Amino acid sequence: MSRASGGAIMTDTTNVEPGTQVRGLADWLSLAAAPSFALMALATYCLGGGATDMLCGPMQDMSALGGMVPMYLLMSTFHLTPWLKLVGRRHAHRSCA
Repeated sequence: MSRASGGAIMTDTTNVEPGTQVRGLADWLSLAAAPSFALMALATYCLGGGATDMLCGPMQDMSALGGMVPMYLLMSTFHLTPWLKLVGRRHAHRSCA
């Protein structure tokens, strides 16, 4: 790595396999999904559903999982896989060292 004149860190990509940077970016973006949905659930719970409650209001009594807060919590749960893999890799690395 080298520093550019503006202070930004520049990465030398001449010996990088094609697609590696895209996969690395996708890995980091996958880590953003679970906390984003958890924050959306918290914000929806604290601030209220607003317009979505008017649209989904009649259907909420149909299911115990009705409403936006449970939906965001479920989505956050389903997107925990990258976090579990990251924790598992770190745990395995610590136990080997």
